[in-house]
Amino acid sequence: MIDRFEKFSYFISEISHHWHKISADVMNEYGLKGPYSVYFTALYQYPDGITATKLCELCSRDKADVSRAATLMEQKNLLVKEGSNYRALLKLTQEGKVVAEQIKKRAEAAVGYGGRGLTDEQRTVFYIALEIVCSNLQELSEKGL
Repeated sequence: MIDRFEKFSYFISEISHHWHKISADVMNEYGLKGPYSVYFTALYQYPDGITATKLCELCSRDKADVSRAATLMEQKNLLVKEGSNYRALLKLTQEGKVVAEQIKKRAEAAVGYGGRGLTDEQRTVFYIALEIVCSNLQELSEKGL
């Protein structure tokens, strides 16, 4: 019999694996890595721009990854930096906003497809449970066992 930890680990791993594949398929169209999609969705929420430090925090990524992504996105005319260093504001260009909108549409379609067969009540309970598990594991990872 599979215990809770094995089930939990397996399903989280599988969801992550398939989500990264879907993300990579979308981002490959723009010559970018799949994980960069999270930057577009975060930046899209801040049309006036945000700092790289804030982007690190929002996306749970390190400064080096954010810096590499921002540089590449800037080279592809998808992002502009206003200022220098980590205090500079990062903003999506008009072309970057179009990419972000495409990512958002495809992500919504993927999430909708993934949730096929769930009632609205089941979906609500699922997201409440997921938030609780995430919060508890975050607390545990910060405090330790």
